[in-house]
Amino acid sequence: MNLTSPATVRDLLARYGLRADRRFGQNFLVEAAYLRRIVEALKFRPGEIVWEVGPGLGTLTRALAEAGAKVVAIEMDRRLEPLYAETLAGLTVELRWGDALRFDWKSLPPNSLFASNLPYNIATPLITELLRAGRFRQMVVLVQKEVALRMTAAPATPAYGLFSLRVQYHARAERLFDLPPGAFFPAPKVTSSVVVLWPHARPDHPALFRLVEQAFTQRRKTLVNALKAGGYDPARVVQALEALGLSPNVRAEALSLAQFELLLAKIS
Repeated sequence: MNLTSPATVRDLLARYGLRADRRFGQNFLVEAAYLRRIVEALKFRPGEIVWEVGPGLGTLTRALAEAGAKVVAIEMDRRLEPLYAETLAGLTVELRWGDALRFDWKSLPPNSLFASNLPYNIATPLITELLRAGRFRQMVVLVQKEVALRMTAAPATPAYGLFSLRVQYHARAERLFDLPPGAFFPAPKVTSSVVVLWPHARPDHPALFRLVEQAFTQRRKTLVNALKAGGYDPARVVQALEALGLSPNVRAEALSLAQFELLLAKIS
């Protein structure tokens, strides 16, 4: 079945009485060249399981399965069930119905794989949960370009923040390429990007991310004042910053992940 033609997709949706639902952040990727590039970016061996969230019409699901993956796809929209009987027929695909944000990702075996055109409305919290689970050796995600820039941002840049540090703590991330709105049906109003992540084997660090979250809660404040509002001792924070060679007037966006880790060690 050719799911990479807008005319075919329109006909398919019409036959099943469906349309993209904004509640689920649905924009279906229908450009074959980009699907191939996503599949090629994920380094899997034939027969390996690849996890997916929000398969949409099943375009990426099909591309992965046809390349030899065993796909386990999690979907919330039960309206799509009869459609999948057609679009995924004969492929090695397991569908699981439910909310990916409530799924126990820690139950997966180590070195799992993930690839998905993520629904826009859950991309940031889901990526956070996937990274915190610590079960993946590689992830390839299609997200809004704005989210991709935050995932790969360096200190002292506008996109840098809590999510940037979360990604950097858990993985090495690279923005591979951008996709224009015309690669999707219906076309979104934003450019999208594909990001590949190679997670590290690092346990979660709740104390570090409590500190980082508080630091960025009011990013226009100095770091000292932002942390003071969160109950941290400002005198100890100033002393720690000076020990790190940083000004007491520094803002959170200026600190690297390593500097936040050192700061936490000095004020704990």
